[in-house]
Amino acid sequence: MSALFALKGVTKKYGPNTVLNDVSFEIGKGEVVGLLGDNGAGKSTLVKIMSGVVQADQGDFTWDDAPVEKMNRDITERLGVETIFQDSALVPFMTITRNIFMGREITNKLGFMKMKEMDSITAEVLDSVVTIEGIKSPKQLVASLSGGQAQAVAIARAVHFKRSLLILDEPTSALAVRATEALLNYLTHLKSDGVSSVLVTHNLHHAYQVCDRHIVMNHGRKILDVRREDTTVEELTAAVVEGAEGIRRYREGRF
Repeated sequence: MSALFALKGVTKKYGPNTVLNDVSFEIGKGEVVGLLGDNGAGKSTLVKIMSGVVQADQGDFTWDDAPVEKMNRDITERLGVETIFQDSALVPFMTITRNIFMGREITNKLGFMKMKEMDSITAEVLDSVVTIEGIKSPKQLVASLSGGQAQAVAIARAVHFKRSLLILDEPTSALAVRATEALLNYLTHLKSDGVSSVLVTHNLHHAYQVCDRHIVMNHGRKILDVRREDTTVEELTAAVVEGAEGIRRYREGRF
């Protein structure tokens, strides 16, 4: 599988604290990669760097084997990277439609927004991507939604504009069971469209269900990079809970 996006030697420090230490891995075209690890492992910082929101102190990046000189949001948006962050980054006192199309509004030749068209697309996306109960209209204010509903809107926004790479940082944490299953199924469908995904989650069963490959982080380092057919949920659990020692104990049959 050819690489869509590759990171090499990514390091990030905040003052005396090294939150990422020489991290390297690739994301294949049409591949779903699980990014796993306990709290403080460096996953969220890595997501922000891949998204172009935070700058790495060191590291090299390539996209389709071509070097990327600098990772910032202008570049990642041009490359087709969409990210769902843990904080959904929605504007509460704007409608669902306005939140989904914010900065990418559909307009006519005079620059006026085509609200009916955007409302129609929003309704379709909300119905087809993530099943969301309780949302009656795309014209509802985000402030009127529950936490799970707002998270689903953020997911709908990202998957609608997805082009090459979709990064999801704990997307199912506030979702109901049915909405979670719908999202996980959607990730498998993206593969047939050639879209790659990175799923950050604490739920290892969800990761094992949909991810082709799993990367486990521990204290800012990558300690495991393994394909699904070469691992088990138990090994992933050992890696997340006990780090490199857990992997060794599991492979010795002592975990």
